[in-house]
Amino acid sequence: MIGAGLAGLTAATALAQRGWTVRLHERDSDIRAIGAGIYVWGNGLATLEALGLYEEAARGAHVGPVLETRDHRNRVVEEVPINGPGQARVLTIMRDHLITTLIRGAEKAGVDIRTGSEVTEAGPDGRIVLRSGATSRADVVLAADGVNSRIRHQYDIVAHRAPARQGATRLTVPRSPGFVPPQDQGKYIEYFSGRRRVLYTPSSETSLYVALVADEDDRPASRIPVDTAAWIRSFPHLEDLLGACAGVPGRWDTFQFLTLTRWSLGRLAFLGDAAHAQPPYLGQGGGCAMMSALGLADALSGSGAPVDQRLRDWEYAERPTIEHTQRWSHRLGRLNYVPDAARASLLRGCGRVHRLGASRLRAALTTPTGSGRFAGAAAGH
Repeated sequence: MIGAGLAGLTAATALAQRGWTVRLHERDSDIRAIGAGIYVWGNGLATLEALGLYEEAARGAHVGPVLETRDHRNRVVEEVPINGPGQARVLTIMRDHLITTLIRGAEKAGVDIRTGSEVTEAGPDGRIVLRSGATSRADVVLAADGVNSRIRHQYDIVAHRAPARQGATRLTVPRSPGFVPPQDQGKYIEYFSGRRRVLYTPSSETSLYVALVADEDDRPASRIPVDTAAWIRSFPHLEDLLGACAGVPGRWDTFQFLTLTRWSLGRLAFLGDAAHAQPPYLGQGGGCAMMSALGLADALSGSGAPVDQRLRDWEYAERPTIEHTQRWSHRLGRLNYVPDAARASLLRGCGRVHRLGASRLRAALTTPTGSGRFAGAAAGH
């Protein structure tokens, strides 16, 4: 296993639990979480349950009652009830807590985690080369080394890759009762104004995850530290919240969209952002990575077919839902370029069409391969 992010840790743990001997190489000296909070929908929660890690991961998480979208005048234009009987389930968790939970799960399962160990080459025959020059061979090599995967760059398998023209500054601030009205404090809220968005996400009892989304060429909006005055001009009703972001450490990341011609070559497979990076507008980058990683472990363990065939079977099973989710995420990003009034009308109309809502939540309502008893809807848990 190459890379100790959500996909790598999930796949490593699931494989070790199924009897595989797993060595995980992480090039950094420490396994660090990149980002602030994270949405974990039903498919991700089902994956955590299958690994026996749900209770630990959910400890201290926030369980919101609704997802709201608001226009430039702070009017609700779309709402999606969640976490009730028969509704989609989602928790918001601090990303470092989720990563720590997955590390503990991997260690308990017997995964050999090697930090400061960079794999520079990997081949379809299962051979890897380390930065030190050492080589080894495995039954299967899984590259989960991110959207800029060094291993993937060695092969001509990228079908489409493009920056999304947009990005976000992600940061964490202490929760305060004055940021939004009392009746809104527990909600997940996305605010639009022009080509900018603010995402308000309680992620624990004490922490609030804030994402400030804008075009990558919107210099005032993408500055680090945050130019709070520029953001308050777009969202004057969020002055207290945005003011709390002043001087808070954060990072700007440009969103990416990536598809491959194939997810595997012989005994070498790609997963997570290395295979299917997507903009975060559905909150499904991590969930799809974990769901696909669990499916991969199940495919490798549940058949006597050759490894390369098992990897192709895995792709055949997982790819349709993941690419459906990627397309939806891309479409939602285009809302930034719709004028305010037209966007508000569009969102109101779409919110009334059940078929669109179900399509948008397809991944969230998917029961991952290998998860067994834990369903994506709240009524199932």
